[in-house]
This record gives sequence, structure tokens and C-alpha cells, in this order.
Amino acid sequence: MKKKSITHSNEIPKITFDEVSFSWPGKKEKIIYKCNFSIEKPGLWMIVGKNGSGKSTFLKLINGILKPTSGTVKCQAKVGMVFQNPDHQILMPNCWSELLININQNINHLEIRRKIEAALFKVGLPHFEKMPIHSLSGGQKQRLAIASSLVSDKNFILMDEPTALLDKNNQLQILKTIKYLASDKNNPFTALWITHRLEELSFADGIAEMKNGNLSDWYKPSKFQNK
Repeated sequence: MKKKSITHSNEIPKITFDEVSFSWPGKKEKIIYKCNFSIEKPGLWMIVGKNGSGKSTFLKLINGILKPTSGTVKCQAKVGMVFQNPDHQILMPNCWSELLININQNINHLEIRRKIEAALFKVGLPHFEKMPIHSLSGGQKQRLAIASSLVSDKNFILMDEPTALLDKNNQLQILKTIKYLASDKNNPFTALWITHRLEELSFADGIAEMKNGNLSDWYKPSKFQNK
């Protein structure tokens, strides 16, 4: 009897910071200071903060690019990244080849096709397999970057101001795409979204403010606006 392969698609992604601090070697100034933070359920979570407040460093600590000077980062998630400018992460000439290089499983051609078609459908780009990258709008490129995380089985995506370079229509499409993915109870999915746009906060399941290297508690959108 053939043994079934085990998948982890239904695992709840979790990330926790316990008294995490970070400073550059030889520098006394702490960019992140005794930060406590956790996300333990799927959804769209947003962080706001001024330039220099530590947001980018915070993301690098989550995805392991940086290691904390002190404290502990616990990551029980398959972490992906969507950059502000999708041209900085898209490498191939068309949508099919871009998604193909992000598939990290040893699966047959039929399963590859199904996986790519499903990812494109989920981000609102059905039948885009043969579309050349140069013909895509900025918003479509950003959705392709999200699809790349999906085909590589990521369940926690870091998004560093992903709508900063987009017009209002494409901003809305990206927000709706992520909200849809984060609402899929069959495939637990979490997005941590850095933003300066206050109008985006109404889409969030929780909002925190980063100030002087530390995070506030999580607020619902209505309570954050009035705090």
C-alpha cells in the first residue's frame, strides 16, 4: 500500500517576538528595543509607522535576514516576501516560467500545471500563463509576485508597502486579493503589511503602530483611528 504524502497546508502560521532587540555591530543605538509581538491566527495584519521607526528591520528579523541582538524570534511559518517594487523580484520573461522557478516540489507536469493555474486564479490572473512580463501592469506584476509565494507553499507573506508604486485602482485590487486569501479557512494564510496609507487600514484584521523600535498592541481598525 502506497503511503500518502503529508502536507502542511492547513497548519496555522505563527510568529512571536519575545523581548527582541536589535542594533548594528559596534552601535549602541537599538533600532528594535525589547519588542514583544505575536501573530497566532490567519488574517491581514498591518503595521504603520514613520520612516526610521524600525519597520524594515522588523521584517528582516522575521524572515531571518537579520538575527536579534537579544531576545527570541519564534517562527512557525513558511515566510515569503512581496517587495514594494515587483521588478526587484520577478526574474523570468513570462508568467509561467516565473511561477515554475518558484515551485520547490518534485511533482509531475500535470500537478505543476494545476498548481500554477490555481495560483493565478487565486490572485485574479486566470489564463495569464503565457503572458510576457513586460506586458503586465504594475498591479498585475504585484499579483504575480503574490502567486509566486503561493506556488512555493508560503503561508505567511511579508509585504513592505506593496501598493506604494500603484494607482488607486491597482491598490484596491491588491488589497482585495490579500483579503480574499487571508479569509480562506481551508488554507490558513497570513499577511503582514507595512503601510503609510491610512485609507488601507480599514481592510486590516488588526493594526499596530511601530514607534522608536517597538510595537503597540493590536487594534481593530475602528479603535485604531480613535485611539
